[in-house]
Order: sequence, then structure tokens, then C-alpha cells
Amino acid sequence: MRALVLALPLLIAATPPGAPVSVAVAGIAAAKGRVHVDICPEKQFTREDCPWSAEAMASAGTTVVTVPGVPPGRYAAQAYWDANGNGKADRNFVGMPLELVGFSNDVRVKFARPKFADAAFVHGAAPQRIVVTVRKIP
Repeated sequence: MRALVLALPLLIAATPPGAPVSVAVAGIAAAKGRVHVDICPEKQFTREDCPWSAEAMASAGTTVVTVPGVPPGRYAAQAYWDANGNGKADRNFVGMPLELVGFSNDVRVKFARPKFADAAFVHGAAPQRIVVTVRKIP
């Protein structure tokens, strides 16, 4: 019993703070590669250093990626389908994504980065599910 009481603080400390955000990523054409999702605060949106990320093996149609331990706050999600499985978001010589990408609130982009305000959602203390559709950027 004493060992359980002593271990309890370690179990609590190992549990990530916050609740998961499950992101249903639609638009996946084939079951190859991985789907990567970031949950980002405003300052890190559309950057590579978002503090909450997760990946899952791609499934044709929709792939659900669950990002654990997201604290309550205002965030935007960004996702890409790494179809070739090289572990990165491939870009062309001017920095435009070559792979399918998507953002929360189904924000569509053409030649400029999406605005955080357009993609933002509020995440509370409970688990949450959102939908993102990945598309080719022209």
C-alpha cells in the first residue's frame, strides 16, 4: 500500500496536462505514408515548432490523429499527408507545400499563409474532435 501511495505522484506527473484533440483528417487518397497534425498557439501557427503534434499511419479517406495533452486555450490545427513517408513536409523551391495540407475550420489557402484568426478554435478541459481536409495548394 505504501508503495502505491509513493508511486501516485509519479503517475500524476507522467500524465500529460490537458485533454486530447482528435483530428479527423479527410482527403487522404491512399493508405500509404503518414498523416501529421500540429496543434498550435498563434505565435507558432504555420511554423514547424508547434508544441503539440502527433502522427498516424495514413488510411484511405479519413485518418484520425489524436494529439494528447493539449491544455485549454485558443489554437489552430495544421495537418499534412506525408505520402512518401520521408518524415517531413516537402516544399518546392519557393517554399510552397508539395504535399496535401489542411487547416482547422476548413480554411482554404492559395498563395499566402492562412490567418490564425480564420483557423482558430477554443479547446477546453474535455477531449475534443475536429475535422481538417487536406488539399493541394495551387
